[in-house]
Amino acid sequence: MQVFTKEELAKFNGKDGKPIYIAHKGKVYDVSKSALWESGEHQGLHIAGEDMTKDLSDAPHEEDVLERFPQVGTLS
Repeated sequence: MQVFTKEELAKFNGKDGKPIYIAHKGKVYDVSKSALWESGEHQGLHIAGEDMTKDLSDAPHEEDVLERFPQVGTLS
């Protein structure tokens, strides 16, 4: 599994055909197939290619929502 730095993760922002990756608690997920992450933004509040650990703790849904998506790596 690939190990991403924050700088490397930022490249996967859904722009110019790139996949949409986010990190949570050290794991990196590919959320490209989620309609809620269209164009690399989640409901106009969050940007792809970032660590969402703090943001997900404030979300109106549980963390296990990420289990629907493939883990593609870890965040160093």
